[in-house]
Amino acid sequence: GLGFNIVGGTDQQYVSNDSSIYVTRIKKDGAAYLDGRLQEGDKILSVNGKDLKDLRHKDAVELFRNAGYDVCLKIQRRLQSQNGPVGHQGDGESGGLPLAAILVPGLALAAAAVYILLRYRQRM
Repeated sequence: GLGFNIVGGTDQQYVSNDSSIYVTRIKKDGAAYLDGRLQEGDKILSVNGKDLKDLRHKDAVELFRNAGYDVCLKIQRRLQSQNGPVGHQGDGESGGLPLAAILVPGLALAAAAVYILLRYRQRM
């Protein structure tokens, strides 16, 4: 496998009113662990270009199982805040970098690393 566990889906919501698929565990020495970019709590938006929106949990699991050797994941990083809920600034003003400025480069790097890792594993 890819070395991580998932939860979520239309039939097993992990987050209230959200049927997205989330990473709950990265397995030590698995592909995701060795790559180092996927993190517990990340939301997986697509696998090899196939959108995970509005899928049952078992259907999402099947997409991962049948992903093949070259796997491209589109993820949304879980942002953690030291002082309150995610994205809360306290005074109503926005600050810092736009989310896209963080996610887009991170997603590109994650996709490239997973691709390289899986290609390397295929040749072994």
